[in-house]
Amino acid sequence: MSQDSTGAGATIRSGGPRTPEAAAAAVRTEAVRGEAPRPPRRRREVVAVLLFSGGPVFENSIPLSVFGVDRQDAGTPRYRLLVCAGEDGPLRTTGGLELSAPYGLEALARAGTVVVPAWRSITQPPPAAALDALRRAHEDGARIVGLCTGAFALAAAGLLDGRPATTHWMYAPTLAKRYPSVHMDPRELFVDDGDILTSASTAAGIDLCLHLVRQDHGAEAAAALSRRLVVPARRGSGQERYLDRSLPEEIGGDPLAEVVAWALENLHEQFDVETLAARAYMSRRTFDRRFRSLTGSAPLQWLITQRVLQAQRLLETSDFSVDEVAGRCGFRSPVALRGHFRRQLGSSPAAYRAAYRARNPQSVPPPEPPTVPAPRRPQPPGAAGPAGVAGGGMGAARTARRSRSPTRSRPATPSRTRRGTGERSPGARPYRDSGTGT
Repeated sequence: MSQDSTGAGATIRSGGPRTPEAAAAAVRTEAVRGEAPRPPRRRREVVAVLLFSGGPVFENSIPLSVFGVDRQDAGTPRYRLLVCAGEDGPLRTTGGLELSAPYGLEALARAGTVVVPAWRSITQPPPAAALDALRRAHEDGARIVGLCTGAFALAAAGLLDGRPATTHWMYAPTLAKRYPSVHMDPRELFVDDGDILTSASTAAGIDLCLHLVRQDHGAEAAAALSRRLVVPARRGSGQERYLDRSLPEEIGGDPLAEVVAWALENLHEQFDVETLAARAYMSRRTFDRRFRSLTGSAPLQWLITQRVLQAQRLLETSDFSVDEVAGRCGFRSPVALRGHFRRQLGSSPAAYRAAYRARNPQSVPPPEPPTVPAPRRPQPPGAAGPAGVAGGGMGAARTARRSRSPTRSRPATPSRTRRGTGERSPGARPYRDSGTGT
């Protein structure tokens, strides 16, 4: 007897796989009894990987490595892998390698999980026979997974209609344009919509495969597999920090390309969609329709996203305050920046900067030594350094105090000083205002 997890909180037992004839007989028996026909039982641990010619080697190899290698000695679960050819003829990868799949489309009827790691073209649909096989597998209760451009195969089969999905951020506008009923979200690393799952490119495919293992066998099994693969068990955030400012491929030769390029170069200015429509010599309504047809996104949402992305870059690479970042990204106020930033990235700008610099300490200028500071500018004659500094000490501090005039003078440098610094706080470091406060 083998145990079969349905993924719905129930566990059933079966005496092994049923033949198609036995499954059909069971359906006929249920119909005679007046019961609603049930889809065939499928074990999710039986994984079919659907390969096409022209697919990239890396994406194709991800599910093969995760589900096709027996690592039970390391505490990882065992899956049964069925490598299926999605079309006739030799399957050649982008590197010119030739693959030979031991199974065809008929094997999808035996799998509880069907993975499409990639599809070679974002503008052409896969073979009709492969799309039919995907639809039948889904109707029979299989879990369907599209990695990276594999989402285009799922969309072509109609499996993403009315559903949330993601793919590589560079291809997301094309998918949204070709399949407008898909709720495309290019910010996510992967999207789990129950029996349909999609992921962004390459490494995000590993994230989604580990997510499947976590669903099927729990967090410990997924953690053991991640240690074996030497990858994080979970990655936070999404694709936002990988997004590029480059234009979608399809807009390059369109007259709107010049307007979009101007907008990207002038994000520091305060302009709205009406300004862009005027530059395109269109009404706002016509511009909205034309822009959405080319990019798959509303122009206002696109503009806000680009401003937030620019804010991310400035928070990562500069010491501008949040107020300054808002002005340099075209937001009318810091409040507007904080609101859009939190809605898109789930944190405040200040928290994002702190988390980014904690993960990337090399992006922060090294702090001055606590006992022997290295001033960034020469000190004026007679100025006293912090107490305890080599060459200074309490004697130097007392000499400096005696040399001061009775009237208190302004600091020698334009930077602000913290209260309680100088000779009155022995051991304190000189404070340099980095302009990062909010």
